[in-house]
Amino acid sequence: MIQLSIVIPVLNEASTIEPHLIALKKVTSTIHTEVIVVDGGSQDNTVSLAKPLADKVLLSEKGRAQQMNMGAEYASGKTLLFLHSDTSFPRDNNSIDEIFPFLKKDQKWGFYPVRLSGKHILFKVIARMMNFRSRLSSVATGDQCIFVDRDFFTIYGQFSRIPLMEDVELSKRLRRIEPPFIASVKVTTDSRRWEKNGIIKTILLMWYLRALYFFGVSPNFIAQRYYKKK
Repeated sequence: MIQLSIVIPVLNEASTIEPHLIALKKVTSTIHTEVIVVDGGSQDNTVSLAKPLADKVLLSEKGRAQQMNMGAEYASGKTLLFLHSDTSFPRDNNSIDEIFPFLKKDQKWGFYPVRLSGKHILFKVIARMMNFRSRLSSVATGDQCIFVDRDFFTIYGQFSRIPLMEDVELSKRLRRIEPPFIASVKVTTDSRRWEKNGIIKTILLMWYLRALYFFGVSPNFIAQRYYKKK
């Protein structure tokens, strides 16, 4: 019986998908896991590189929400975990029960605290702010590896087909039904987008977009602003 289905939405990740999947296989080698990669129309060789290393590789229309919903539809595990292709689990000095504590507990949904891979001191500050905010609000972003009981996801969840903030919307919906379980170990998210676009600039952009969403601005408009600024 498969305990955990890990769903990874990807788009043009040829440069990182192989080491990401190899590292993931090492972490999950002692539990019954399936890895489902869902490609949103990559123009590089992401799909061919992923096929030997994933249990399933699916082709979807572009859009992270659509990709993750498709992965969940084809999943067999009791628990679904949605993993971004630039986020990784700790591999040193952590037992499998510490990395995936929800597998032996009746937890309906939850997420992980996060750290950023960059060395700049601001990345530590950003991570602490993200973790404080998510604990206080019970709202996670996709970088925090949201996990959901598959039956619970089928009944109450599924990502809304919106171009941005699908992770925030799902969290807000699920927290009204049951509070999240927050893992103790931290996952690591690649800080490349922060470094590429500028740390302060990226912080201000994300605050701006979250404020728009908080005040009820359409996710379609928010996505337009996001991709225009990238």
